[in-house]
Amino acid sequence: MAFVPAGAEEPARVAQSVPVAAATGIDAILALQSVDGPLERKKRAVRRGRSLLDTLDEIKADLLVGQVSADRLDRLSSMLEEVREHSTPELDAVLDDIDLRVQVELAKFGRFSRR
Repeated sequence: MAFVPAGAEEPARVAQSVPVAAATGIDAILALQSVDGPLERKKRAVRRGRSLLDTLDEIKADLLVGQVSADRLDRLSSMLEEVREHSTPELDAVLDDIDLRVQVELAKFGRFSRR
């Protein structure tokens, strides 16, 4: 005679697996951490603006002496492209004026932009 628990004429069913909701929750938390908040975006914008203004001051000093560095102009040109990605329409007009002056100074070195 075999041992059979009371009330168990049929074999017990295995419980279905639980969906992996915990892993999805972790993915969502990690995704939220990777998204910058408004404060972080503002801090980055201020750093970019300060760097741009510092470079403009260096170029202004170069112009007063009469010797502008082509490398500095190139750096400013690339900085303008980066700032333009995050700028407002009002700022675009100012950036266009600065960019035009940079292109004129680069043209004096015989370096023409392919824009």
